[in-house]
Amino acid sequence: MEKATVYQLLQLAGLAQLALVAGSLAIPKVLKWGTELAKVQLLINQMFWTYAAYILIINLCFGLISLFAAGDLLNGSRLAMLITGFIAVYWISRVLIQFFYFDRSSFPVGKLNKVVEIILVSLFVSLSIVYSLAFYINFQQV
Repeated sequence: MEKATVYQLLQLAGLAQLALVAGSLAIPKVLKWGTELAKVQLLINQMFWTYAAYILIINLCFGLISLFAAGDLLNGSRLAMLITGFIAVYWISRVLIQFFYFDRSSFPVGKLNKVVEIILVSLFVSLSIVYSLAFYINFQQV
């Protein structure tokens, strides 16, 4: 695949991650985090919200970097290779967690929820592929 195409894919990945961040703001309500977290100790509640905020900020930063610095992510440097490799592993891990770790019996039911899950998994797989391609392009140049 040509570097110019991967450049455009990185920018699209950036936009997609920014959309994911915006959509993630609805997750606490959809999954009733407030009700569920009221059942746990305060420290666990606080740690959960902290981890959720870190994930949101990481996704936001990946989106901004990809949108505004796609060229730097493909410049063939060791840093570009390591960053794109890290982001690829991050999204590949997310796909694996979705299917091999999450308790699927607790997923919300209904057609809309199933469609949203399909969209999200497709996004995670696409992001895994885009950043893996970027990593490969950088790897070839280092």
